[in-house]
Amino acid sequence: MAVYRSRHAQPGPLTPDRILGVALPRTSLCRRGYRVDEVDALLHRLAHELRDRTRQLDLTRAENHRIKEALRTWQGQHADERSRARQAVR
Repeated sequence: MAVYRSRHAQPGPLTPDRILGVALPRTSLCRRGYRVDEVDALLHRLAHELRDRTRQLDLTRAENHRIKEALRTWQGQHADERSRARQAVR
């Protein structure tokens, strides 16, 4: 899959503001419309970056879930220990 490479491209990841600021070059001879290859390349780059960000978000969510489960397990173990300690004192 090709990634968007253009002489008009700004370096770095795309943000909503940067996407809105993209000015695609017009076709030659002042005809209306855009160059199809430029539009296709931009769409490929958008798809590539969104896919990568979605993958990163999925990994982050999975890690968050793992940490929450570990915390719940830890809290449950310590709650049981405190409960046993209180019963032993009585």
